[in-house]
Amino acid sequence: MKMLILGFAALLATGSAFADTQTTEPVVHDKTGFFVNLDIAKDLSSNIISEECGIVPAQLIYLDHQGRKHVLDYQFQGMGCIGDN
Repeated sequence: MKMLILGFAALLATGSAFADTQTTEPVVHDKTGFFVNLDIAKDLSSNIISEECGIVPAQLIYLDHQGRKHVLDYQFQGMGCIGDN
């Protein structure tokens, strides 16, 4: 019985040693405003929908020069309105 308990304890110890302990860095949510100073090293994703009509929400996900991930939510003027010049 003692061997069974020791074997189970050893299994738990090795399982926790190989567990994924990698932490992810928090995502920085940039605030929108009249002027936002962006430090963009790499554009990861942007969802500009130019076929929409009127002001639509858009999002830009990018990495800065320090490798931190940023998310910027902003408003975009769609170009899909009929009769617009």
